[in-house]
Amino acid sequence: MAHNRSPIDLHMHTTVSDGTNTPEEILRCVKTAGIKIFSVTDHDAVKTGEIISELLTDGDPAFLTGVEFSCKDDQGKYHILGYGYKLHHAAMEEMVSRTHRLRMKKVLNRLEFLKTEFGFQFPEQEIQTLLSLDNPGKPHIGNLMVKYGYAETKEQAIKEFIDRIRFKNEYIRPEEAISAILAGGGIPVLAHPFYGSGDELILGADMDARLRRLVDFGLRGIEAFYSGFSEKLRRDAIALSEKFDLFITAGSDYHGKNKLVQLGDTGLNENTDFPEGLRRFLRVFDL
Repeated sequence: MAHNRSPIDLHMHTTVSDGTNTPEEILRCVKTAGIKIFSVTDHDAVKTGEIISELLTDGDPAFLTGVEFSCKDDQGKYHILGYGYKLHHAAMEEMVSRTHRLRMKKVLNRLEFLKTEFGFQFPEQEIQTLLSLDNPGKPHIGNLMVKYGYAETKEQAIKEFIDRIRFKNEYIRPEEAISAILAGGGIPVLAHPFYGSGDELILGADMDARLRRLVDFGLRGIEAFYSGFSEKLRRDAIALSEKFDLFITAGSDYHGKNKLVQLGDTGLNENTDFPEGLRRFLRVFDL
């Protein structure tokens, strides 16, 4: 294992959402990277957990079911991770069904917006392929725009065009996602806690207020080790976990070729003295 690789990576994505590795490929990648404990947290989807649970054999890394729900309310945006929930649980299936319907509605609205506002059109076959994906989103549309010459990069496509359409009341609220995860027997965790909408960085009293609200809803952990965090942000997140008595998780947010992030790139490595919040989280699952 590389020195800077984490033995734990609880935040990654597959082709079931906006990653480029299939669930089968991600399992092979995890083993190659030397990761000992992992979770796949596809956006608004639990299908990958079912697939990987069937693929696991003796000697494979320890696996936790995972999901990442995109949430919003009048206070901002949140990404709520869920870990260790029971497969095929009604509360989780219902939440995933709701989020999928919202996602598909947004895709159609975004395509219509791009056509109406900018004249960007795609062949019908491309649209049908897009709509046949498990959870199509902004990166998939961005890649299409690059393919047909409407943008230089996926990032430019999203920032300059796709993000210009806004949706009101088209999101799951954080308390709804947290409630579903808890009902399913899982642990709800705030992903990359300092990141809000766009380039927004939430710190200090604002971060305290945000966490206090989410804890009241039933939040039980924060992602203190994350690929985009500086050492200071990691320390701040650990301090917040202690202040609010929260579990700690570590995740890279790996998306395959869709992001310049490697598996195990969490800021936590095998020589790190694991903080107590992380140890407590692992003990819940006998890891």
